[in-house]
Amino acid sequence: RKQMRKKSIHPCQSTDKDVIKEAHAENVMTNLSNAYASDLLPSKEGEDLTKCFLLRVVNILLHYIEKTFDDKSKILDFHHPHQLLEGLDGFDLELSDHPESLEQLLVDCTDTLKYGVKTGHPRYFNQLSSGLDVIGLAGEWLTATANTNMFTYEIAPVFTVMETVLLKKMCGIIGWRETEADGIFSPGGSISNLYGILVARYKQYPEIKARGMAVLPCIVLFVSEQGHYSIKKAAATLGIGTDNVIEVKCDERGKMIPAELEKNILQAKRKGQTPFCVVATAGSTVFGAFDPLHDIADICETHKLWMHVDAAWGGGLLLSRKHSCKLSGIERADSVTWNPHKLMGVPLQCSAVLTREKGLLGACNQMQAEYLFQPDKVYNINFDTGDKTIQCGRHVDVFKLWLMWKAKGTYGFEVQIDRYMELAKYFYKVLKKKDNFKLVFDAEPEFTNVCFWYFPPRLKHIPKSFERDQELQKIAPKIKAQMIVEGTAMLSYQPCGDKVNFFRMVFSNPATRQTDVDYLIDEIQRLGKDL
Repeated sequence: RKQMRKKSIHPCQSTDKDVIKEAHAENVMTNLSNAYASDLLPSKEGEDLTKCFLLRVVNILLHYIEKTFDDKSKILDFHHPHQLLEGLDGFDLELSDHPESLEQLLVDCTDTLKYGVKTGHPRYFNQLSSGLDVIGLAGEWLTATANTNMFTYEIAPVFTVMETVLLKKMCGIIGWRETEADGIFSPGGSISNLYGILVARYKQYPEIKARGMAVLPCIVLFVSEQGHYSIKKAAATLGIGTDNVIEVKCDERGKMIPAELEKNILQAKRKGQTPFCVVATAGSTVFGAFDPLHDIADICETHKLWMHVDAAWGGGLLLSRKHSCKLSGIERADSVTWNPHKLMGVPLQCSAVLTREKGLLGACNQMQAEYLFQPDKVYNINFDTGDKTIQCGRHVDVFKLWLMWKAKGTYGFEVQIDRYMELAKYFYKVLKKKDNFKLVFDAEPEFTNVCFWYFPPRLKHIPKSFERDQELQKIAPKIKAQMIVEGTAMLSYQPCGDKVNFFRMVFSNPATRQTDVDYLIDEIQRLGKDL
């Protein structure tokens, strides 16, 4: 290989600037079969080759982005896991002891995108986080280029200050005094929820930090039966135990019933258990329900319980003057989870946990590692925020959000979110008029979640019964499976309680238009009519 390098001239190497520009213009055709990663910067004379390689990568990405926004392109080229493991048309996932050429790496980059899911496609409705924001993408590229860690101002001076600015902005939008509130960006809503419960426990029992769970009574927390499963995961992780997570009954729309919460708290106390926290939900995962936050806050104040609001999905609605009333009472919470990577469309991942009391995150988590958090640094060490977290290494998730906020402004986010709400209303009204679709809830959607069943002709006129439901249970999985195989659209389905499998449509994709909604309805009917 070394001999080949000596004999060959790298196609992008030249001291003549005009020749370099010409090579860059034709970089798609450039052959990098005899070039390797060790030839790139910081290798001596690796600058031109590095430019050439990265421009080729950018071309691959641009082609993918164009295909992503083309509604005529497939959302995915589906293959089963065993096919990917066995290798597809030269795409081999096995790792070699020897280096492969840059040309092969470019092929691998292309294939990785080819066999993945275009989550920015206008007809991708599968998850709460969807879409591809170009400004956010640019922010992620810059973040990867900077490649730094968020634990100290020393190595992330701009990013740590940006995080402070964003946290103040978000706390202010919730309704807290910016000077008194606090927060941190974390790796997703599940970890943000864990922080909320962790700080709630520390606030009431600070001795837990040094002495552990053995010195505590049998503590319990409460969450609605429609709450996110991450609450139970957090309880298991923190040593509280899933048996000590008490699920509170919800009404027919999936909202926590305050009277049931009160009853559960009193029952727990009679059993000798010690309530310490209530987790309310602002935008549930399946139904998009908002718990009655003021009523829950009243109960928490009466019983002196910490109130955490999981607004991972619904937090973005605070940016809409028209719809923010659905989170009325969130300002009374002690902590809040808010995921900008969901409704706000920031590229994954981007989640924040916010606390009303400043200093609690630090007191709960700090270990004052001497090699990182020296007290005699040249700058204001209040910006060394890493000790507020349970992590050491922490990815920079703030820049893409900051850049998008700069690009859109708060009002730009508002317009985007209001349009999602209008699309949900449109979808609901169209389904309401069709006799082969049935809505899980007859009333207008409260959020962008719209849940429904599709009835094939053979089931449409059969009265509700156990036998009919057993057949209906199979319809959504079969339709979705065919959608995935054909790559035409993606949306999720699930059962819930006594409700058999139904589709859950969510709107959080800025590329989606009414025509895509109409297409989805037609596609469901096309794939399902003979089932």
